[in-house]
Amino acid sequence: MYDELREFGFAVLAVAFDKDPEDVRPWIELAEPSYPCVIDSRHVVADLYNMVNVPTILWIDEQGRIVRPNDVAFGDNTWQHITHLDAAPHARALRAWVRGEASAFSAEKVRSLQKLPTPADQLARAEFILGQWLYERGQFAAAARHFDRAGELAPHDFTIRRGTMAMRGLDPTGPDFFAMTKAWRAAGNAYYHPLSEE
Repeated sequence: MYDELREFGFAVLAVAFDKDPEDVRPWIELAEPSYPCVIDSRHVVADLYNMVNVPTILWIDEQGRIVRPNDVAFGDNTWQHITHLDAAPHARALRAWVRGEASAFSAEKVRSLQKLPTPADQLARAEFILGQWLYERGQFAAAARHFDRAGELAPHDFTIRRGTMAMRGLDPTGPDFFAMTKAWRAAGNAYYHPLSEE
């Protein structure tokens, strides 16, 4: 999509939330992207934009304004059998916006769709950061207590819940992750929250 639309001034910045850049390097090298990819080991972007899951897409215009808030979108339908999300509607909307064929959301609509962090969400982020600080200093048991508390405060925030897995010796793409998401869904919760194209 970037290669197709960059002549219109379209830019892409991919951000990975991984504790170690080496964990994501093989994926970036395999993809051979033509746009910048950064690793946010401190979850700063997640904090700034209230990202609670991946993938999260934001559209930001030339003036730096969010014109489509946090959305779920995939580049293609490779994982549709798992996500049950079709990549085509978002891709069509993005192409139309970039080419100037359609407007993005109005400021009022963006405000109505933005989900701002609650006090519990903010406390969960603080618990996560404290846990990470303790983990980096070898205080693993203390870190685990803060990670557990972060998950209790914001169980819907998978950038936190999944983000602690590697620090706990768990594979964030393995059986423990799938057990966590299965339990989440079994409790009647949605894992992804895409915006409507309307």
